[in-house]
Amino acid sequence: MPPPAAAAYPFDARPLGEPVDPAAARTFAQELRRTGRMPAANVVGIIVIAAVGIVFVSVFFTMVGTIVAVAASAAGDGAGALFAFIPVVIVGGIVALLLFATLTARRSANVRMLRLDRFARANGMSYLPRLANPALPGMIFSLGSSRQASDLVRGDRPRFVEFANYRYTTGSGKNRSTHTWGYVAVKLDVPLPHIVLDATGNNGLFGSNLPATFDKDQRLSLEGDFDRFFSLYCPEGYETDALYLFTPDIMARFIDNAAALDVEIVDDWLFLYAKRDFSTLDPATWAWLFSVVGALLDKFAQWARWRDERLRAAAALTMPDASAPTDASADAATSPPHGADPGGVGTVPFTPPLAALRPPPGVAPQGRRLQRSVPWISFVVMGVVVLWWILSQAGVFGMFFSR
Repeated sequence: MPPPAAAAYPFDARPLGEPVDPAAARTFAQELRRTGRMPAANVVGIIVIAAVGIVFVSVFFTMVGTIVAVAASAAGDGAGALFAFIPVVIVGGIVALLLFATLTARRSANVRMLRLDRFARANGMSYLPRLANPALPGMIFSLGSSRQASDLVRGDRPRFVEFANYRYTTGSGKNRSTHTWGYVAVKLDVPLPHIVLDATGNNGLFGSNLPATFDKDQRLSLEGDFDRFFSLYCPEGYETDALYLFTPDIMARFIDNAAALDVEIVDDWLFLYAKRDFSTLDPATWAWLFSVVGALLDKFAQWARWRDERLRAAAALTMPDASAPTDASADAATSPPHGADPGGVGTVPFTPPLAALRPPPGVAPQGRRLQRSVPWISFVVMGVVVLWWILSQAGVFGMFFSR
């Protein structure tokens, strides 16, 4: 058995701040594109956009310069012809600035990727620059369009863990919005009921910052101070199961280490969310995230023993009753085996293992997903804004505030 990841790879944040040779960073980026780990840049599109922009700027400033030069010449100013060169100087300066900004941004991105790759390797993990539409069951991964995870740092010892940034967009035109998240995905041993811990410390003016709203009837109050830090939601009928999973020691781990994070357990995954980037060059952020995951890992063994008793009843409906023996099994139970003493007792000489009676890993359909609810507060606020606009356009407020 390989040693635990923490023992083999002690936390090392030095690569995040060490000097990087720009040539090495450029070579690393080229290797990423060559191996398909990062899509190649759309050079043709960049050239077309740059060319259109340069032509537009050139035409605009040429027209302005020509008008100024003609006006100066008509006024008898001999230096008026010099104004014709002003657009050339301006356009040249703009092009130079654009090229410098583009090269600087690209060099910075290459250095960032190489540092994150070296950091991942130093900690026994791997790095992936981008991944479109990650196939994960969490609530943020099915929303909007242009879904993309970036700067993914992954490890698989002692279990699969992924740290990444995530973006998706909603709306269109002027109402188009880009949503920014950081997430940690941890693979569990068995599927568990859908449970959400909504951290109260990161809620906004109108309540939860999560992109989904859940039926209040699914809210479960736990003992101690847990409710001060998290609102726990579990499917109706799974309250006892949630209490089994969130024992006092596990609740203490979440309070002490993850009180600033929203948590979702869905299928055989655990997700930690925050509306900020997780995969950064900040050593303090990585130290915090590694400590959170490390504090929870040794508690997942208890979760691996959980079984949904509802699957036992479902299996009983589709399988023959093991307690009612068939004719053949009854004969075998009452007849001695070949060569045995016919006076012996007609029972099997062993005790069936109790483990075989446990339900299989999995979750019954009613526990796989929480029931969503309508975010009434958002609709009320939107309705108030619309009503205010209608009344102001109709001049109703002028009747009360006019002199």
